Amino acid sequence: MINQHQRKFKEEREKNNLSAGRKPDWLKIKLPGGKNFSEVQGLMRKSKLNTVCEEAKCPNLAECWSHKTATFMILGDTCTRSCGFCNVKVGMPNELDLDEPRRVAESVVELGLRHVVITSVNRDELKDGGASIFRDSVKLINETSPKCTVEILIPDFKGEEHAFDIIMENPPHILNHNMETVKRIYHAVRPQAKYERSLELINWFHQKGLRTKSGFMVGIGETKEEVIELMKDLRAHNCDIMTIGQYLQPTKNHLPVDRYVTLEEFKFYKEEGEKMGFMAVESGPLVRSSYHADKHARDMWGEE
Repeated sequence: MINQHQRKFKEEREKNNLSAGRKPDWLKIKLPGGKNFSEVQGLMRKSKLNTVCEEAKCPNLAECWSHKTATFMILGDTCTRSCGFCNVKVGMPNELDLDEPRRVAESVVELGLRHVVITSVNRDELKDGGASIFRDSVKLINETSPKCTVEILIPDFKGEEHAFDIIMENPPHILNHNMETVKRIYHAVRPQAKYERSLELINWFHQKGLRTKSGFMVGIGETKEEVIELMKDLRAHNCDIMTIGQYLQPTKNHLPVDRYVTLEEFKFYKEEGEKMGFMAVESGPLVRSSYHADKHARDMWGEE
């Protein structure tokens, strides 16, 4: 549910008759199905695990699940923040599930994954923001699937360094934290987050020796120049991998789509990112944080 500031942002666009127009053909999404999709879905249900693939209505769900890959979402299915773009349920979360890391690790084994992505809802009511569950999940995966590379997509933990230290007790191969949008509209899109705090988090983990990654949406109200500014800020804060995708409004209660970004513009961002020195840039309408994450890991660690 959007808050008062986000509602004003939405009303201003509607008042000015701003409309994204008809959804282009390149945003058509394949319906999920097939044997592998059913196996992954069945395992998630059996293990009582959540995936951001489903909770956030990811457009790549069919492609990823058909290849028996998924992004686990730990710390429950209820978020303490109210971002205007996100379809994950907002409210007071249930009690922390300390057994969750074991079930995640067992699912990685059962699926035979070589690269796993773990993300979470925000748990601002917890002292460590849930960092200990990330740490324990990585630890158990390393123990039970030593050949599997691990990527974690973390919240900002309100910038608390003690939570960062907990993550580093069992560090992942790739540390991902999404910026989501440009500086000017940050408060409207992510009211409980801070632009500079997220950049500093990425740099903090880079300084500890981790490969860093971040992603953001376009078509939510930014300008092309602001996108380039965000990309430069990410490189200045030592972000190694960048993902850029089209914002798609989950429901009418969320922030509206400002425009559908052309394929040519996505290509431009990819080329500019490569010139800036990013190790990898994924830029396209259906790109999301975990898109081709396994490929990036193979490229960095020389896996076949």
